[in-house]
Amino acid sequence: MLAAVNDTNLLPIDRILGQSTRLLQRVVLLEHSNIRAEYFSVYYDENLPEEHAKLNLFPVNDNEYCIQLSYIRFDSNSDTAKVYWIEFKPGFFEQYPISLINSEKPFKLDKITEQQFSICTQSLALLEQLEEADTQTSFTFSLRTTEIITHLLRRALECIQVPFTVCPVPACRFLAYDTEREKIIEAQTILNQRFDNTVTIKELSRMVAMNECYLKKGFKAMTGKTIHEYTHELRIIKAKEMLQLQGLSVSEVSNTLGFSSISHFSTAFKKATGMKPCELLS
Repeated sequence: MLAAVNDTNLLPIDRILGQSTRLLQRVVLLEHSNIRAEYFSVYYDENLPEEHAKLNLFPVNDNEYCIQLSYIRFDSNSDTAKVYWIEFKPGFFEQYPISLINSEKPFKLDKITEQQFSICTQSLALLEQLEEADTQTSFTFSLRTTEIITHLLRRALECIQVPFTVCPVPACRFLAYDTEREKIIEAQTILNQRFDNTVTIKELSRMVAMNECYLKKGFKAMTGKTIHEYTHELRIIKAKEMLQLQGLSVSEVSNTLGFSSISHFSTAFKKATGMKPCELLS
């Protein structure tokens, strides 16, 4: 659990993280009657989670709400994570007509809700600004911090309209296991042998018994290329060999390597080598 877990002020972040962590740093970014924002740096004893954000809605009374936003980002070079936690208290929403608030998801549900969403590029930039703001103490910078936080709420309400899908691969840490690396190598071997036939990622993942998302990220991490890039490169290398050494025609090479048409093959070949296939014919 988090260090100093008996401190009730830590309970929200303890609930957000949901697994064994150690608190490294805690900074209050903003605190007044309507908003509280904090930044945490934590160390994970276990695998880091996928980066994500959550919006929690808590109806306090009739037409009174509290919203908590949390964002988890990890450092790919260590086992640490950055966590931002923002609470919008009921007084914050009193400045707006209740009819306006209730027209928005998730307020219309009128019950305790938790919605997970991806951290978009715009939100990421706002979080970086928020982290920088903690070094400033003047009133004008407090206003600026409030603006950033309010902007994050707007983006969160917009983002929850988009379905969240999470990939279970936290920065390819699964490649620490020999068995998982062997599956990537096996996939690479299959592609080396079958690059002339189209093998879908779904088929390849079944052949090596690995989740598609793990396979794609792990393959890129170990080879430096996506599966498509790797297969395409193999086909071009083989095409050069067939044209130069085996003396096959352009159409024969195109058909053998599974290109949809001669023109498609010629375009792909010239883009990769700078030459037309016919220029290699002996």
